[in-house]
Amino acid sequence: MVKDLFDRIKSDKGPLGKWADKAEGYYVFPKLEGPISNRMSFNGKKVVTWSINDYLGLANHPEVLKADGESAATDGLAYPMGARMMSGHTKYHEQLEQECAEFVDKEAAYLVNFGYQGMVSAIDALVNKDDIIVYDMDTHACIIDGVRLHAGKRFVYRHNDIESCEKNLQRATRMAEKTGGGILLVSEGVFGMRGEQGRLKEIVALKEKYNFRLLVDDAHGFGTLGKDGRGTGFEQGVQDGIDVYFATFAKSMAGIGAFFAADKDIIQYLQYNMRSQMFAKSLPMPMVKGALKRLDMIRTMPELKDNLWKITNALQSGLRTAGFDLGTTQTCITPVYLKGEIPEAMAMVHDLRENHSVFCSIVVYPVIPKGLIILRLIPTARHTQEDVDETITAFSAIREKLEDGTYKKVAAAMM
Repeated sequence: MVKDLFDRIKSDKGPLGKWADKAEGYYVFPKLEGPISNRMSFNGKKVVTWSINDYLGLANHPEVLKADGESAATDGLAYPMGARMMSGHTKYHEQLEQECAEFVDKEAAYLVNFGYQGMVSAIDALVNKDDIIVYDMDTHACIIDGVRLHAGKRFVYRHNDIESCEKNLQRATRMAEKTGGGILLVSEGVFGMRGEQGRLKEIVALKEKYNFRLLVDDAHGFGTLGKDGRGTGFEQGVQDGIDVYFATFAKSMAGIGAFFAADKDIIQYLQYNMRSQMFAKSLPMPMVKGALKRLDMIRTMPELKDNLWKITNALQSGLRTAGFDLGTTQTCITPVYLKGEIPEAMAMVHDLRENHSVFCSIVVYPVIPKGLIILRLIPTARHTQEDVDETITAFSAIREKLEDGTYKKVAAAMM
């Protein structure tokens, strides 16, 4: 008997989906309203907002709004129509690619419409069934999904564990010798949940012993780390050792789109073999001209990055002084680790938002292990010391209630 495909979907909504009736519209799919800034409106009131990836505060910068608006007025949102290979190619796309490549010190670059889509497609294009992938177990979902498409062998190493990485490179080397393929190692420049930098320096050093190519997803490092915000490779002094560099416009650039940068022959190969771009509409002109403006501002306005780190240091040092566990973050990403179950986390976040006017992202199982809660804060250049002080006061108050069992009782009543 053939089952109805939807029977399973209706009975098993998944580890997050099972909370939809209680969580949707508030804990997940919340509606933040008003101009993107350090304070926005949520549920009818102003809240300090720590959940927007607008690191450099460019989203509503007057110069950015002017560039975006002028392009929308003159070019429209549809131009250019068609995929790049067919009818969607312009000199501005080429200019942005050239400037991105120069900024990250690579020979060439290739624009993609979305970072997630682009990473999945790039991994698929870079390897064939004879090749081996080695990757960090905590890499972003876009990398995991790209790896899933791989028809060949893949080995995963413990997060940021160089000994584990090397052991899996050894396994990959033995396998590649049998298949006649090559090895692609994938890491993030900055791991977006924990805020840790990938151990790129140590990984690049392994090239002296093993023959592999390195792909780095630097979505959170681009614009925030390294000289002039050029990324984690510059921060660690190993940009030359990164064979394929990836960054998105959706974080520091406060836009849409992304790019890969590498040697010219590798970029040309991606241009002609990345299915997600070959068969997708070109990035619209306002996004392209807007990205050119944003990149110019990153290059010429170092105060943006300086302001970001001023707030980051104030927030992280203040939280640590107050006794909070921030793990091993080495970046702007500020995870606050607490212990509790999902219902307690929901009660706590409700209190934080409604009674303390602080909005941050909540991370629970299955993204992290059961019994652990992460309140994830993303500082930006727009935040102020007042925002920091209010947040630390609020966090101290909710921690006390979490530890004395108040939220457990509230959660029981809610359930």
